[in-house]
Amino acid sequence: MNQIIRENLSISVNTIDLLNDQIKKEAKASAMYLAMASWCDQNGFEHSANFFYEQSSEERDHMIKIFKFIIDNGGIAYSPEVTQINHEFASILDVYKTALHEEINVSKSIQKIFLNCRKENDVASELFLQWFINEQLEEEQKMRHAVKIYELHGEDVENLYAIDKRLATS
Repeated sequence: MNQIIRENLSISVNTIDLLNDQIKKEAKASAMYLAMASWCDQNGFEHSANFFYEQSSEERDHMIKIFKFIIDNGGIAYSPEVTQINHEFASILDVYKTALHEEINVSKSIQKIFLNCRKENDVASELFLQWFINEQLEEEQKMRHAVKIYELHGEDVENLYAIDKRLATS
């Protein structure tokens, strides 16, 4: 029976496997951002905490979007296990640099899936992933902006909290 189902898919089996791996990455990003929000809250960066709570929610939404895409196209989506999430950061700059690094990794992963879809002529999945590619460009830009601002203004405590507030409005 499983073989019959796999033969009647709207998207390629290889794409399903890659998308299930992406689900894990999105779940990890969501958990990572939740840990970052907690660190920011504990260290008085209220605006950054709110930003990372929102980011955590967005990453979970991305995970669900991929999950449902797989199911809607005849595949089996797997609920991921998330482990080894860092909860300790050296500074607010470290938080944002870590977030930027994660966004870059997620972007590379999505681009890899997109190019695989193109190679396999999986047009439906390629079109689906276009939204994620655009979203990732936006996410990387947000993190780069925050890193640049913190690097420019140094680690003076008053500056750090002023920047935290400023980033909430940008």
